[in-house]
Amino acid sequence: MKLDDFGYNDRIEKFIIDNNLHGLEVGRVVSEHKESYIVKTEKGELKAEVTGNLRFSAKGREDFPAVGDWVSLTIHDSDFSLIHNILPRSSIISRQAVGRFGEIQIIATNIDYAFLLQAVDRDFNINRLERYLTICYASKVNPIIVLTKTDLISEQRLVEIIDSINQRIDNIPVVAISNETQDGYEALTRLIKKGNTYCMLGSSGVGKSSLLNNLSGRAIMNTDAISKSTNKGRHVTSHRELVVLDNGGILVDNPGMREVGIVDTTRGLETTFEKIFNLSQYCIFKDCTHTNEAGCSVLEAIEKGEIDKGFHESYLKMKREKAHFESSVSERRKKDKDFGKMVKEYKNLAKNKY
Repeated sequence: MKLDDFGYNDRIEKFIIDNNLHGLEVGRVVSEHKESYIVKTEKGELKAEVTGNLRFSAKGREDFPAVGDWVSLTIHDSDFSLIHNILPRSSIISRQAVGRFGEIQIIATNIDYAFLLQAVDRDFNINRLERYLTICYASKVNPIIVLTKTDLISEQRLVEIIDSINQRIDNIPVVAISNETQDGYEALTRLIKKGNTYCMLGSSGVGKSSLLNNLSGRAIMNTDAISKSTNKGRHVTSHRELVVLDNGGILVDNPGMREVGIVDTTRGLETTFEKIFNLSQYCIFKDCTHTNEAGCSVLEAIEKGEIDKGFHESYLKMKREKAHFESSVSERRKKDKDFGKMVKEYKNLAKNKY
């Protein structure tokens, strides 16, 4: 395969020329296992690790390669290569790292579109959809809502679910599919274009691996049934994988995510909850929290039925979460700075002593 088959474009080519990187091999990270990577190049798949310099200069997890990244590397033999540079990313989909104070976990990079998967028989939760939308908007990724397992509910119930989405979410494509019967696949495949990169976001058990297998025409990922005891999906996919489909689209499969913490630092919330932000301009108080203030245009709209109460509650919850994460990041940076200052003082003390 050529690099174009993996999404190589003029933006990447220009960076390579401007930075004189033509002496290095160029490839795209297609899978990651801890700090070991598989990189697709025109010479085939290569196992790779980062150079010591890249590791030393990294300030956080986001400075290491992730699935979807374009990298420059040197090939030492068929079993070993070194990644020297991560080329500029057009997008980064990330969330709060589970169980790690104030840290970010990268889900995938250089993504054009994200399939937001929800199973209509048990997993459907419009608040979670709004979380995924916020992540997409903050990452400059185009969202597409995909409702799965439609063969397990009635047509009337499906219509009700789609109507509930349209009442709260505007101008986002919604596709309903069944991985068993493949109903809806024609509409979905029409949205997948050659050279574009897509990723799948959703909880365990919504059918991501089955969708990937069906779209690729081969059993790439293992699949499993829903746990009868918990009614939750099992984590069948344990790592991220980038696959080129027959029609030229590029698809990333991700492990299921039960926790989707917001790390929005741009306009993700503002875009997802545009109705609330537009109304807030007419609130009496500029610092209105839209919770209990007199003269709050948002609360008035809720009373009139112009804004869904659940939509408002979802906004408030994510706003609090975003503020908490930002304070956690600020606190962690302060601790790192204080630790660095302490180390520097210790070194100066030791130097003066000897």
